[in-house]
Amino acid sequence: MNAAREVEVVVIGAGQAGLAAAYHLRRTGFEPDRDFVVLDHSPGPGGAWQFRWPSLTFGKVHGMHALPGMELTDGDPARPSAEVVSEYFDRYERTFDLRVRRPVEVRAVREGTDGRLLVETSDGDWSTRALINATGTWDRPFWPRYPGQETFRGRQLHTAQYAGPEEFAGRRVVVVGGGASGTQHLLELAPYAAATTWVTRRPPVFREGPFDQEAGRAAVALVDERVRQGLPPRSVVSVTGLPLNDAVRQGLADGVLDRQPMFDRIVPDGVEWRDGRRIAADVILWATGFRAALDHLASLHLREPGGGIRVEGTRAVADPRIHLVGYGPSASTVGANRAGRAAVRDIRRLLAGRAVAA
Repeated sequence: MNAAREVEVVVIGAGQAGLAAAYHLRRTGFEPDRDFVVLDHSPGPGGAWQFRWPSLTFGKVHGMHALPGMELTDGDPARPSAEVVSEYFDRYERTFDLRVRRPVEVRAVREGTDGRLLVETSDGDWSTRALINATGTWDRPFWPRYPGQETFRGRQLHTAQYAGPEEFAGRRVVVVGGGASGTQHLLELAPYAAATTWVTRRPPVFREGPFDQEAGRAAVALVDERVRQGLPPRSVVSVTGLPLNDAVRQGLADGVLDRQPMFDRIVPDGVEWRDGRRIAADVILWATGFRAALDHLASLHLREPGGGIRVEGTRAVADPRIHLVGYGPSASTVGANRAGRAAVRDIRRLLAGRAVAA
């Protein structure tokens, strides 16, 4: 077996957070392949964006922030966001010579020798002094469990498998979830489906007016507090509410966004509430979000009793060699940029043998 290759820093993931971290490593003097390496399991550039459904055009994307050092100025709003962002990420990687290695599957990160971490991958092992984890959430779609789910004779799919509204023509569709994806699916499906029903656990909160910096900071602070306590992070959008734009207003007026409380069980031909009310369905579309993809870190025992990883800034409190970017409060695109810079700053101090401020 070949010996593990040694670097100072391994970056896992080449989405917004991973590329931002790689940029700041490069900018502060780290050389790719010599001092750091970026490993990405996706087939090409674009992070999770490359897997978005074709009908999610770039013009429908909310809050897409440019990567550090290169603006995205020529994105055609009519083109699929998967194409626009993937091309932008590809150009970014080449411009800054980040040398992302793909497709490489990271199988596990373990304690190595001499205070180093061992990163086991499908393309051999790496020994590193510090790790920046930027694996996001796309690979861990969350599927709730409800009584009778296995009896449903129709189709069940998650947002991660959604390819566009055309395949639901003439079907009766139940959309589960009160986030941005759920509302987008409903607005797209309505002209094609025979009927749509929207169910959520909590009443949706629609946000009027602009979302300014003060509101943004307050929302991020709420997410950050959970992470500091070692609780699983909630998404930033879960505390910001849904923007009340023209399309949403029309959906509310047309009755497409007529929210129903969560059903209590699934039956072979639909869903049912405790009071006996039943809605027939051919499809259940679970727009129920994602969880952080962190299974490869399991052997390091970073999780707290509350189920999350306690983080100060981007640094795992249980192990200062490990930084989580794009996790919790840094899950937005602008947050990922800032987190990448902060992680590199702390890692430089760690590698220089200086104490890292809490």
